[in-house]
Amino acid sequence: MQRRHFLTLAGLLAVGMGLAGSPLLAQGVDVDAILRDPAAPTAGNPKGDVTVVAFLDYNCPYCKKSAPDLERAVREDGRIRLVYKDWPILTEASVYGAQMALAAKYQGGYDKVHHALMAIPGRGVSEEQMLKAIQGSGIDLARLDADLQAHAKDIGTLLKRNLAQAESIGLQGTPTYLIGPFRTSTLDYAGFKEAFAEARRRQAAE
Repeated sequence: MQRRHFLTLAGLLAVGMGLAGSPLLAQGVDVDAILRDPAAPTAGNPKGDVTVVAFLDYNCPYCKKSAPDLERAVREDGRIRLVYKDWPILTEASVYGAQMALAAKYQGGYDKVHHALMAIPGRGVSEEQMLKAIQGSGIDLARLDADLQAHAKDIGTLLKRNLAQAESIGLQGTPTYLIGPFRTSTLDYAGFKEAFAEARRRQAAE
């Protein structure tokens, strides 16, 4: 992955590094809300030195293609904090999938549903196909349905907040990855590893 594939955010997301001086803050971008929304599902190392924020849609084939490489790179690195931003912008079924994944978080099962939905091949995946995948994920479906109803308002609010955050930094589509001070789209395993290393080099230099 060559460096020309990265779009710098001028330090916007360099955790703890000069955020107060970022020119984008003056435009109303809440950096801390993007990095540390307590309602957003997270993975990896909660004390990692680089934060990756992944804006994803369960009907995005490029999200699905890069998801295994992202997970592998995060797992092998051991020092990455990964934040998932469900951003269902492609189809109505995308919204359904995001709602189900976020409802699963209440029983500690976001990862199970997320992985199940990302594993469905192709685009234009229907709600029926998503439900079938969720049923095979090992999640407690009765609890999932109850949590979906009980937390519908909170889930809807989070999805709206994700949308507002994406718009605030001018995102154009999925997947989009914010990696340290960089914004980029589709990456493979080697690309993610290089992005992690470059983010650390940039942070060390500041």
